[in-house]
Amino acid sequence: MRFCEIDGQDEIKRKLIQTVSDQRVSHAQLFFGPEGCCKLSLAIAYAQYINCTNKQGITDSCGTCPSCLKYQKLAHPDLHFIYPVATTKRVPKKPQSKHFIENWRKFLLESNYQASLQEWYGAIELENKQGIINADDCNEIITTLSYKSYESDYKVMILWMVEKLYYSAAPKILKILEEPPEKTLFLLISEDPDQIIKTILSRTLLVKIPGSPLFQSGRTEEDTIHFESFRQWMRACYGAKIVDLISFTSEISRFGREKQKGFLTYGLKVIGFCASVNFRNNLPAGIEGEELKFIRDFSPFIKIENLHEFNDLFNSAIFHVERNAHAPTLFLDLSLKIVRLFKPNFVPLS
Repeated sequence: MRFCEIDGQDEIKRKLIQTVSDQRVSHAQLFFGPEGCCKLSLAIAYAQYINCTNKQGITDSCGTCPSCLKYQKLAHPDLHFIYPVATTKRVPKKPQSKHFIENWRKFLLESNYQASLQEWYGAIELENKQGIINADDCNEIITTLSYKSYESDYKVMILWMVEKLYYSAAPKILKILEEPPEKTLFLLISEDPDQIIKTILSRTLLVKIPGSPLFQSGRTEEDTIHFESFRQWMRACYGAKIVDLISFTSEISRFGREKQKGFLTYGLKVIGFCASVNFRNNLPAGIEGEELKFIRDFSPFIKIENLHEFNDLFNSAIFHVERNAHAPTLFLDLSLKIVRLFKPNFVPLS
């Protein structure tokens, strides 16, 4: 991946290249931004540029030297990847990133490096499980980086979706992240730095990657999928249609936990959009058609009196989904509490 293959982000590219020409490459950097903002592409292009043996001045890697050719195939011996995994039918025990490396390379190359978490889970047939960066992968990081580089100046370790680093595994890599071997570069990739363990976050240089216009309001491509289900759910809640709510609960319970979290996160965004319409008279950017009409129609029901309750309900639900709560009970309880916010006297709850 060369910088010239990435649309836009000229200022970020310039700053990254400048760190190399100034010999001020920070050993641990966190590239963060919304889904679709090419942060992984930039990280790989940056690593390729650093190790290119025939740099095109201060503009780009050459794309033709032996190092670049291996980077283009994601097969350079000094380029390493760690990403969320879990057990699958093919890897039923002790999964590690290295067990899925062929899937990873194929996935990135076929998607032109536009990797989303749900698509990755689908590519390795994770089904309803949640992927994590586990302790075995943290041990692998330490072992891999203890060796000398094969042929390049820098060994590069890319941790994709570092917010999925399991909290009990994180202490294993704190020392090497803070004091890595010479000429070692950590590039961490994240969509939500607030979820990253603070001891990890504090050891990195933050590189914020702006989103494309589609994502300026924090939207993802999955939001368009969630919209219709969310609209039907809110209509059922407002109408106190208990039979429909039970049906909805049964349907969403069949989703994996990551999809359930994505759906609830989308709900939080809609609530934020409605608050913006109500209190600042601002329409959300990047939204149009039926979705925009729904937000306009729904916003009068998100009032200053219930805004915090809506936010608390959705955040609490996300918290419990992450901790493997019984989905049918969780979503039915959430639905009835939303009904009560719309119609306080309709469904008494203790």
